[in-house]
Amino acid sequence: MLPFILRRLIQAMIVMLTVAFIAFMLFQYVGDPVSNMLGQDATQDQRDALRKDLGLDQPFPVQFARFVGNAVRGDFGLSLKQGRKVSVLIVERLPATLELALAAAVLALVAGVPLGVYAALKRGRLGAQIVMTVSLLGVSLPTFLIGILLILVFSVTLKWLPSFGRGDTVAFGNWTTGLLTVDGWKHLVLPAITLCVFQLALILRVVRSEMLEVLRTDYVKFARARGLKDRRVHFGHALKNTLVPVITITGLQLGSLIAFAIITETVFQWPGMGFLFIQAVQFADIPVMAAYLCLIALIFVIVNLAVDLLYFAVDPRLRMDRASSGH
Repeated sequence: MLPFILRRLIQAMIVMLTVAFIAFMLFQYVGDPVSNMLGQDATQDQRDALRKDLGLDQPFPVQFARFVGNAVRGDFGLSLKQGRKVSVLIVERLPATLELALAAAVLALVAGVPLGVYAALKRGRLGAQIVMTVSLLGVSLPTFLIGILLILVFSVTLKWLPSFGRGDTVAFGNWTTGLLTVDGWKHLVLPAITLCVFQLALILRVVRSEMLEVLRTDYVKFARARGLKDRRVHFGHALKNTLVPVITITGLQLGSLIAFAIITETVFQWPGMGFLFIQAVQFADIPVMAAYLCLIALIFVIVNLAVDLLYFAVDPRLRMDRASSGH
């Protein structure tokens, strides 16, 4: 187990260094931070002085080493647009993005797994066919279109839910949440549904496919031959072995929810990291863009490591294979 974790940590370090190099290259080839900070009217002496203060006159390896060292401490410099520390901006926006992504993930799991099991067990029936048709629409429709349709129906026509913003929040130090206020829940509903539709449809289809595959295996046939009830066979044997690929999909999609919440946050003006990134791209705010890339990569690495560790808890075959290989 320990060698496995060490290998994963080494791989994670390589991935993070690669992403850090890509983020650092933004400073080299996307705009000129000196011109952005001083403007076009600055003298050459002012430009040279600022370039020296920022360390841009140093050799490339020295600049990259300083960038990595600062990134490890969470220091990405100042935002070129807002003139504030990038780490402060990230801390302010991170709670909103995590809240939205976790709400969407919970919705996708709570609805996707039962619907996938239903579609597998009731294959060929009208209800299962309707579920699969709706899931196909969920995979096919773009996220921004789903968000606009939800706003049109529930905000403009029915006037049940707000169409933008995060609503009232409660602060716990630097952390803010809207889950403790009614207004916060109202603002969360539409963005969470919009963000979860694709993930829900994907999980549903994976669960159905894996469930059908598991139901054809020999040990399920043997369980039926022993006279076990269908409920125990389906949920005690088949569903448990269906969860391994579901864990993979859910883990990777959780990282995707955080990384690709940009569209949903833009449609609903949700004050998260994705919306901050869009604003940074429009202004060529390179420090914010670099910090966003590194943070998203770190989230993916942590999620993947957690998924790998969960395999051992869910699938005993992996523990047996690892133990036999050790001997």
